[in-house]
Amino acid sequence: MTVFQYRCSRCGRTYGRDEVRYLCPECGRDYAPGMPLRGVLEAEFDYALIARSFDRSRPDWDLFSAVEREHYPAFPVGGTPFAPAPRLCERLGWANLWVKNDGQNPSGSLKDRASFLVVAEAARLGEKTVVAASTGNAASSLAAVCAAAGRRAVIFVPQSAPQAKLVQMLLCGARVIRIKGSYDDAFRLSLEYTRRRGGLNRNTAYHPLTIEGKKTVGLEIFAQNGMRVPEAILVPVGDGVIISGVFKAFRDLRAAGLCERLPRLVAVQAESSAAIHDYIVSGSFRPAYSPTTVADSISVSVPSNPDLARRAVLESGGFSLTVGDERILEAQSLLAREAGIFAEPAAAAAAAALLADEARERLDRDGQVVLLVTGHGLKDVRTPLSRLTIPEPIPADIEALPPETEEA
Repeated sequence: MTVFQYRCSRCGRTYGRDEVRYLCPECGRDYAPGMPLRGVLEAEFDYALIARSFDRSRPDWDLFSAVEREHYPAFPVGGTPFAPAPRLCERLGWANLWVKNDGQNPSGSLKDRASFLVVAEAARLGEKTVVAASTGNAASSLAAVCAAAGRRAVIFVPQSAPQAKLVQMLLCGARVIRIKGSYDDAFRLSLEYTRRRGGLNRNTAYHPLTIEGKKTVGLEIFAQNGMRVPEAILVPVGDGVIISGVFKAFRDLRAAGLCERLPRLVAVQAESSAAIHDYIVSGSFRPAYSPTTVADSISVSVPSNPDLARRAVLESGGFSLTVGDERILEAQSLLAREAGIFAEPAAAAAAAALLADEARERLDRDGQVVLLVTGHGLKDVRTPLSRLTIPEPIPADIEALPPETEEA
């Protein structure tokens, strides 16, 4: 049986596993939609027990899981590629770049990790319906996992959600409710839905197991890297839950005595959606008032988890930076041409950071730097299409071939 308790990240109160479901009852009391979450809970394990039980020659990563394997859906999440990117190194002047490509998860994004664990928790609790608000990826992943697990997904999305993601969630049988408004509006309505009609709410950070689910990408990086800690990990940041999960992975590993240090975590945000970056830099939180960006998956006015994201960056000795849309699209093309990885714009933000002077000045270019690619480019083809020219058809005759260019 999994041994852990929940600890409030704000006040430090602890709760038994089934004593609380979402936020800390004390700190979360003052939460209202339209503001960052208060009283986000974190799973705190028996690290001494893990240290005694963990065998490096036959590692049991279930020791770090907050839900028992018997409740897992039949959905093959994780085990995504982790590999060096030598052509990117040569092109950008870095010595040791690696890519963790989580766009290779079943639904095409890292969000499968959180959906997987929350749906497993729904199975443990006997909940038939799982509810979420999303700009697209979390919804797509929840729809897919629920389909595999035989559960009902109810999803609230802003009207701007990309069509490819809507198709994915509808094909998987989810009930999809499009909102004439923002992600924040969808978030608010999803909370009201579960209060009135029941079900388990999967909203990012609101349910603590979303952090635990996303933590697994950090555990995988450590395992696939020969149980070594990289110098730095660059993470696209919207709500702040992915970077909090990566941080939690290495903090858990250190608490269990499996590593001695944390990787430096670099939070990368779009210029127009930089509430967490501004909070990290200034220490004062304010929303992003007009978060319009090509990187829809990291576009959010009021991020749900800024406090833990800020802590992840500061305690790891990392930093944050912002990148513009043009640089994001440049990095998307760069990843495809130099590493063969088609990333959606938000997922390309980590690579965009490598083009920034700040990253070049603050990171060791000889150290191992990991780019976390969070979603597949087929999630949103409209954006790259705006920068590409589709060739006109030619007669099926070799003489009709256009002249080859040097680039070709």
